[in-house]
Amino acid sequence: MNVFQLMGLALCHPNELKVSLNYKIWYEPSRRLEDDPEVTRIHYPTMKACWHFLDQTSRSFSSVIKELEGELSRAVCIFYLVLRGLDTIEDDMTIEFDLKDDLLKKFHLKLDQSGWNFDGCQPKEKDRQLLVEFDKVIAEFQNLDIRYRSVISYVTARMGSGMAKFLRTASKQNGVFSIHTLTGYDTYCHYVAGIVGEGLSRLFSCSGKEDSQLCYQIKLSNSMGLFLQKTNILRDFREDVDNGRMFWPQEVWGKFVAHPRHLTQPQNQRNAKWALTEMTIDALNHSIDSLEYLTLLKNQSIFNFCAIPQVMAIATLEKCFQNLDVFHKNVKIRRSLMVLVISKAVNPRDLSYIFVDFAQRIHARADPEDPNYLKLCIIVGQITAWTENRYPSFIEPSNPPPLYSDDPTAKRFTDVRMQQQPQLAKSGISSRTSNSPSKLGFDDLKFVLIIVSIVLGLIIVTSVLLGIIVYFVTKVNRQVFFHLFVFIF
Repeated sequence: MNVFQLMGLALCHPNELKVSLNYKIWYEPSRRLEDDPEVTRIHYPTMKACWHFLDQTSRSFSSVIKELEGELSRAVCIFYLVLRGLDTIEDDMTIEFDLKDDLLKKFHLKLDQSGWNFDGCQPKEKDRQLLVEFDKVIAEFQNLDIRYRSVISYVTARMGSGMAKFLRTASKQNGVFSIHTLTGYDTYCHYVAGIVGEGLSRLFSCSGKEDSQLCYQIKLSNSMGLFLQKTNILRDFREDVDNGRMFWPQEVWGKFVAHPRHLTQPQNQRNAKWALTEMTIDALNHSIDSLEYLTLLKNQSIFNFCAIPQVMAIATLEKCFQNLDVFHKNVKIRRSLMVLVISKAVNPRDLSYIFVDFAQRIHARADPEDPNYLKLCIIVGQITAWTENRYPSFIEPSNPPPLYSDDPTAKRFTDVRMQQQPQLAKSGISSRTSNSPSKLGFDDLKFVLIIVSIVLGLIIVTSVLLGIIVYFVTKVNRQVFFHLFVFIF
């Protein structure tokens, strides 16, 4: 980050800058791989390679996976790498159809073939090396407990089967991958992401760190995966179009243009925004289920693992909403904003209010002439109502809710508390509004002044030093030039 970016962040988003600096200086991971080498197997060459591949293939998931407790971190690492390998095969458009179809359907069987790897991906495929050295992933998979292996193998089989199904559909369309209906879109997202959510719930239950009944929350687990996947598909529109595939369903873009690439044309900007609104609503429809799922988690490391991608997804949806850059490039949220929301999403209540904040920002930018305006208002209202109903704003997190009783004495005080609720609600809303990231408090203004003063001071000192250097260099050059002139003439 250069000086001008620092000043811009200090002036426009001082709270993000404060949190980013605190994170940079003070952050310590709750768990390091070296802390328990026997569990993480960090000193074993094959597992060391797996941790390395995790860092290479996923910057966003890598840190939270490593901070999972016990052997769960290793199981989730292998789970992620296995599915990443499967996804890499699906993404490579250069693999011959019959070979790809066979690999997708039988990939789960390769996990039992020691030494198996695959070097048939094109050199430009970003995760090609993972498949070239996949024998190391297989070796570590076979070292996992049977409980984890059965879950990973089951999920891989179902995902591969679903991918093969859509591959065969694409082959009937001259090899062009496209999805026609919203139902088909949900089905595809279920195969590539919803099943992952189900698998993770099973791993959490198997580890004993979460309730054994969590693995039966199929609908909520599925929604967790779909919310992330649909956000990624929305954001990656341009990349997918350039690669000759289209994950946005024709049922959405077909209402506005004849071909998805037409959404990138200047004359279709209004239609592009309306299509983007419909895709945003479709993703937001899974947000309440995701929040519901997070309330079931009791282990902090597992909560962090699940919550951080979710909060980044809602922030990404807000960034992409009504943003025409989506149709021209890959849109990303500010790293400083990412740090800010991650630092606040430490429990279900705070996470829910972060969702409300971003959902209301989306609503604030909505166009009343948009055909889906009413649907957007409804889903934002549902998110807000769910949060207010589950975590009333007039109840302080540090204080227990009032206990109601039939005792006349207690009832007298209960009535007083009930009368105070509207005022407490207004107070809670006012407090949250004043602490919103979009508001500048007195401490933020002080911080801005300090940062600006430091930056200006550095600029002045640097300018003075440069001036002194230029002065002496110029003075020396003048003397040298004068002596040369006298010598020559």
